[in-house]
Amino acid sequence: MSVTLTTPITGTAQTGFTAPTYTIVGDIAPDINGKQWAVTALGGTQAGVSVHSGSDVFTIMVSKPRVFKALGKPNPTTGVVSSVPMNVYKTITRKGMLPLANQAYATGMIRTEYQIPAGADTYSPSEIRAMASCHFGALSQQSAGFGDTLVSGIL
Repeated sequence: MSVTLTTPITGTAQTGFTAPTYTIVGDIAPDINGKQWAVTALGGTQAGVSVHSGSDVFTIMVSKPRVFKALGKPNPTTGVVSSVPMNVYKTITRKGMLPLANQAYATGMIRTEYQIPAGADTYSPSEIRAMASCHFGALSQQSAGFGDTLVSGIL
């Protein structure tokens, strides 16, 4: 199964938001090995939030490695693989926002980068899934806390 976002996305809890949802449509990703969606409508209560436009972006992009790396051969004497390459996947959410009244929009970003050791996809798939499950669970559990921290600067 691949990453295929469905619309609407149900947002997680944030201070001041009530039942946030995000209607998305497919978009052209800037990375040839990526998929991208743009937010075209909002649901729930999200005062002051705007949807995607050319000058005020609101997109989510997921990309995979351009070339998958393979695990090298073990040292014939020690049996140890000296260097384990990483296959890197990314999820990037971009949102335009005003830094000050009467200014041009600036783009804020959240990047999640996934570094998977070559070979682990076939030898340790359960470990990869557990890592993803825990990561996204922690982010979801603390969504409002992260939002508050990004606004207040207090961790």
